[in-house]
Amino acid sequence: MIHGKSFGSDNHAGVHPEVMAAIAAANVGDAVAYGADRWTREMEDAFRAAFGEQASAYAMFNGSGANVMGLGLMLRSFDGVICPTSAHINGHEAGAAERVLGTKLLAVETDDGKLRPEDVLGQLGALGNEHHSQPKVVSISQVTECGTLYTADEVAALAEVAHAHGLYLHMDGARLANAAAEAGCSLRALTTDAGVDVLSFGGTKNGALGAEALVILRPEFDASALFLRKQGMQLASKMRFVAVQLTALLTDDLWRQNAAHANAMAHRLADGIASQFTLRYPVESNAVFPILTEKALVELAQRHLFSIWDRPTGVIRLVTSFDTTPDDVDALITDLQALHA
Repeated sequence: MIHGKSFGSDNHAGVHPEVMAAIAAANVGDAVAYGADRWTREMEDAFRAAFGEQASAYAMFNGSGANVMGLGLMLRSFDGVICPTSAHINGHEAGAAERVLGTKLLAVETDDGKLRPEDVLGQLGALGNEHHSQPKVVSISQVTECGTLYTADEVAALAEVAHAHGLYLHMDGARLANAAAEAGCSLRALTTDAGVDVLSFGGTKNGALGAEALVILRPEFDASALFLRKQGMQLASKMRFVAVQLTALLTDDLWRQNAAHANAMAHRLADGIASQFTLRYPVESNAVFPILTEKALVELAQRHLFSIWDRPTGVIRLVTSFDTTPDDVDALITDLQALHA
């Protein structure tokens, strides 16, 4: 019987009490709809404080919407997006970018979910060729779907090669908070200062009820954002309840507190099983990818909730969250060790 804390996804976690309290506090009286309220202005101020004065932030319902809208700001109808094959926009959004934007995704195989400058350069041979989609955006995930993170220098190197060839850099920041917490740096260091042009900022995986943001760091793209958000069905009428969640996460670095705890629980888990199980990827955020035998995988699934990353090779994914406790982790470690015995 499945019991205890889910390790299937950080989306399985509840809402952080401070975020819930912020929603309740905003639920007093009336407020003008569609973002013309003080809570949305406070959110915009909070993003400028975190990412720089040039940053524009737009609250949205989900990460897929923020990614698609962000990409749409930078693309023409004949443009393409260079991304890892494992990227969320490529494999987990049901073809949303292709369907909504009509763009072509130029997917690159990687071992650890990370693009390198040479991967980008390898996709630029068709520049100027009218018979081919034109590479225009490089999209990376921070952290990657493999749980690995880009350092600030690695992001900057990708930005440099992209900008040198007339391309833009997009970041899917669903777990940007985990990356910054792991690297011990600011959100700005991994984005604005590293040359990112547009990003999505994840809140739902880090303690929000349901709130993401599109953050524009290149002001020239801002003019179309309001219209694309409405057209993309991401404009909330009662915006204050979305915006206030993001402000709560950005206030007093609650985002860092939540992400750092989730990361610490992942490291505790990895340390507890490293001597018995091979880990497919290094642990650099809140995800652990051990390799299990088929028998162990089946037996563990009877007791814990997790996701199967690659069944043929026995790789599973275990994800921790802001509310995962040491006892939760230790119970899982005990069961894993028993399977290995």
